[in-house]
Amino acid sequence: MTTSQETSSIHNASPKSSVSASPTMIYHRPVVQITFSMPDIVHSAAGGHYSGAPVSENDDEVVTSPGRPNSSTEEGDIIRDRIMADLKELYCCRPSKEIFERTWRPDAVFEDPLVKCEGYAQYASQWFAMPKIFSKSETISSRVMSFMRSPKRLIYSQTQEYTLRYIGTKKRIESIIVVELDEDYKIIHMTDQWNGKELSSWFGVNLLRRANALVTPWFVGAPKA
Repeated sequence: MTTSQETSSIHNASPKSSVSASPTMIYHRPVVQITFSMPDIVHSAAGGHYSGAPVSENDDEVVTSPGRPNSSTEEGDIIRDRIMADLKELYCCRPSKEIFERTWRPDAVFEDPLVKCEGYAQYASQWFAMPKIFSKSETISSRVMSFMRSPKRLIYSQTQEYTLRYIGTKKRIESIIVVELDEDYKIIHMTDQWNGKELSSWFGVNLLRRANALVTPWFVGAPKA
């Protein structure tokens, strides 16, 4: 009797099925992080010569940054293009009173290795003197390197070819131009660094640069502001 019950119990028990889960494959996407710092980009764009004003590494401060355009970047592009166009006219020996009224502040400072001009009478005279010295001045190339909101600053590289009047000698100058702007995006300080080199801080050189700025208005006047 015991044997019969054990046999019945064995037949009634249902075997447990073992179901193995299908294998799961997990794909990990490789992550490659490439970092470019703004100073490195500027250094490259300038051909390794730039040593002037620092460039911000904060992308929020750059007006002309890549990405989806918005009202802020579009407005920044318009302002930048207007300043660039006016400066090109000056460098190409086509100065006008309207350019200075539109883009420069009366108390602005302009300096390069030869002069340091303070105020409209001095810097405007330098630009109006250029057509008397050069028969032709042509912008060979220019590239915006940085245009920032805070501080408001435009930095660009430029290659300009000048032809001396009467003798026809040509001189090509490569520059890094740093333009400091006020709240209305008018120029308050502009520095033309030939070959991207900082201007000399030596007292004798600065004294000569100031003398050149003071003497030029005696020979070449600018329209009254």
